[in-house]
Amino acid sequence: MDFLADIQAITGKNNAVADEPMAKHTTFRVGGAAKYAAFVSTASEIESLIKLCNDNNVQYYIIGNGSNVLISDKGYDGLIIIIGRNMSEISVEGETIRAGAGALLSAIGSKALNAGLAGFEFACGIPGTLGGACFMNAGAYGGEMKDIVEAVSYIDENGIIKSFKRDELNFSYRRSVFTDKEYIVTDVLFKLENKSQSEIREKMDELMGKRKSKQPLEYPSAGSTFKRPEGYFAAALIEECGLKGASVGGAEVSEKHSGFIINKNNATCEDVKNLIAYVKKEVYKQKGVELHCEVKFIGT
Repeated sequence: MDFLADIQAITGKNNAVADEPMAKHTTFRVGGAAKYAAFVSTASEIESLIKLCNDNNVQYYIIGNGSNVLISDKGYDGLIIIIGRNMSEISVEGETIRAGAGALLSAIGSKALNAGLAGFEFACGIPGTLGGACFMNAGAYGGEMKDIVEAVSYIDENGIIKSFKRDELNFSYRRSVFTDKEYIVTDVLFKLENKSQSEIREKMDELMGKRKSKQPLEYPSAGSTFKRPEGYFAAALIEECGLKGASVGGAEVSEKHSGFIINKNNATCEDVKNLIAYVKKEVYKQKGVELHCEVKFIGT
């Protein structure tokens, strides 16, 4: 418990716990307990926690809303650093919005709407935080983070706070400069455009209507499970292979949208992992196309 006390000395006693069930912190709602979990408030706290872990040979992993991760049923033998509610401040100045990496995309969308700023509507229904969205250049319905991001502040591999401008971010499909680097996003600056609130709300409602009609939002998932293969659509391939509704334990390929693997009935991490493997195997066997998972496996 001395290590927990060391974490709490950095984050404050109420922001660090031991044996934290990670099913509470992932959108799949699966995963065992992390030995330690910390909710950080500043970039300097992240730096200090990483140094603490390195000095004590303790592994660590950083998550936001846990919307793109799958954590082992056995849990995580180390520290999960959660960039969430304590790093979620959102401010508006003119046509720009600056937000902390822990801000939910839905909250940023609401702030943009209230300020009469358009361009963020595509992201409002994505169930993640800003840090993860920039990390993977999240996108939907024809929009991507690369379209609106002006600058990103981050912590580099040496624990130094730096920033990238738009042309340094190397955004591409589900990738960015952060994908292959040990950098941690801390806050992001957007440039949007003025529009009437009625126009923005209409667009948001239109896209949310599409999501509700086409996606299994009523079940826990990580959103689209697979990246789009070049020249194909993952969901179409999966459906053509007769895999819609396929299941392993409590995990299922959604009947509503075959690109989603859902936690249908108290699925375990192993259920989800094995179903992903089965889908990949069948699609390759029947179509000769290799699917690549968007979900990150932790401790599995």
